Amino acid sequence: MKLSILDYSEIAEGETPEQALAHSVRLARLAEGWGYHRYWVSEHHGNNVLAGSAPEILAGAIAAGTHRIRTGSGGVMLPMHSPFKVAESFAVLAALYPGRIDLGVGRSTGGPADVSRVLLDGRSGSFRHYPDQIARLAGYVRRSDEQPLP
Repeated sequence: MKLSILDYSEIAEGETPEQALAHSVRLARLAEGWGYHRYWVSEHHGNNVLAGSAPEILAGAIAAGTHRIRTGSGGVMLPMHSPFKVAESFAVLAALYPGRIDLGVGRSTGGPADVSRVLLDGRSGSFRHYPDQIARLAGYVRRSDEQPLP
């Protein structure tokens, strides 16, 4: 059985977001030493409890600080992002850390309604677009496996 961790990068009482992110990187290093297969980070916005608002950046920091463990998102909140941009970001990570990057997606907004409006910046974040976003993302990722994204 392969064991994995999903880390929300919780900010403990009396700690800063910077300390929470450092704890996530440190826990990933420990998990690698314990033989864990994968270490995923989450995406949450607009709160004072969770520090992980950019899983692609945190996954990169974890990959840079480890040697073997797979890392990635659990997951990127696709309604808040362009599928093309998500594919590009994870293609860069996959190029930097071959065979170690996973892309997980979700359909939540990742935060309160007022924060979602700011993240969307006038775009539609309707869940009815989610199946199309998933299909487009899969196409972009498949294309990046064959040739670099334009």
